[in-house]
Amino acid sequence: MRSIFTWLLACLGITSLLTSCVDPEDITLVGTVNVVVVDGTITDLAEPQIIRLNRSRADSVTGRFGTLPITKASVEVVMDSSQVIACHETVAGSYQLPSDFKGQVGHAYQLRFTLSDGTRYQSTQQVMQTVPPITRATAQFNPTAISPPFSDNLYTAGHDLFIDFTDPVETTNYYRWEWKLYEQQSWCRTCYESIYTVNQLDPLPPNTYFPYYYSVSTQPYEDCFHPPSGTAPYVSLQNNRFDYPCRTQCWELIYSHYINVFSDQFTNGGIIVKKSVGQIPLYQSSPCLVDIRQESITKDAYQYYNLFQQQTQNTGSIVDTPPTALAGNIHNQANRSEVVVGYFTASSVAVFPYYLPRNDISKGAKSPGLFYALNGRLPMPEGRSFTTFIMNGPARPPTAICGPLDQRTPYKPVGWPN
Repeated sequence: MRSIFTWLLACLGITSLLTSCVDPEDITLVGTVNVVVVDGTITDLAEPQIIRLNRSRADSVTGRFGTLPITKASVEVVMDSSQVIACHETVAGSYQLPSDFKGQVGHAYQLRFTLSDGTRYQSTQQVMQTVPPITRATAQFNPTAISPPFSDNLYTAGHDLFIDFTDPVETTNYYRWEWKLYEQQSWCRTCYESIYTVNQLDPLPPNTYFPYYYSVSTQPYEDCFHPPSGTAPYVSLQNNRFDYPCRTQCWELIYSHYINVFSDQFTNGGIIVKKSVGQIPLYQSSPCLVDIRQESITKDAYQYYNLFQQQTQNTGSIVDTPPTALAGNIHNQANRSEVVVGYFTASSVAVFPYYLPRNDISKGAKSPGLFYALNGRLPMPEGRSFTTFIMNGPARPPTAICGPLDQRTPYKPVGWPN
């Protein structure tokens, strides 16, 4: 769950500089921050189920904040106190359940993990609750939708996103909303002090074909090629950065970074109309698609996220009481006084794909363009003079494949009209 994880790390960064808040267990993170941060939600969708473990630290002298992935841990999820499902580490600090696993409504899930030094942690049990479907989604252009402004603190325009759904009468329900945005992307790879090559470059015999140093082979490569340090090709590329256009259609994946939770305690049952579930920045004027995720959460998870939301998103300024990272439902089995930040929960998820044509943008509304919004600069295509060390081969610059797949996808998202 990327939005919560981003906020957790951001708040730990603030806390490492100013610490004056108290979490739900009356624990204040004081002095040097050195805590385990856990991000994990089991869902009932056929999607990667990932537990992320990190350690947050602030230097005792400088106060500079940083995080390190926790690697080589033994991670497992226990279902109904009996069935143990092991996770495997895919990238540093990320532990994925088997690809065919997905949660089931009515079942209880508990996270357990052991660090490489033998320290053991476990969460409370979380019972997955049912969630109603979203029946309708709408969006409205708002020139001041985004606060604080995004991209160099200059841009505020976006769309307010609303949904309708029917809240069940039988029980009190707790909800969380997230979104995943698909933006059409034109630039697929950036290479620093290197060049993108479709095929492998093979070195030529020294001083044989000057000024050429490499020839193009038939072996696929599809990556940035870095000439060895100190060579003439390396010197020609030093301190240069090049951007390469996409070879195929490509969509950038952008995730929500705000917490949005709701309890129907005082409005139990009936039709909920125009519930605000997010703001989509106006990165560019072309259409986009938003996957709106309506998630069920437990009462204790709601209380955690609601308090977290109040402390992070309602903080007025740097002189106000700063937000603190809250201890959640995960504990050191041998030392319950240790603060472990984050929350493990189980959610049933209803996804509603919403195509946003952006045809209602007010005249004069400004957008930075997607590349500038993500990178803070304009794209820099490769110049011909930088690749004269390659003999023969196809014309340059090449196009790049759409990837990496956790950030972009070449596959048309469900709900895209053409």
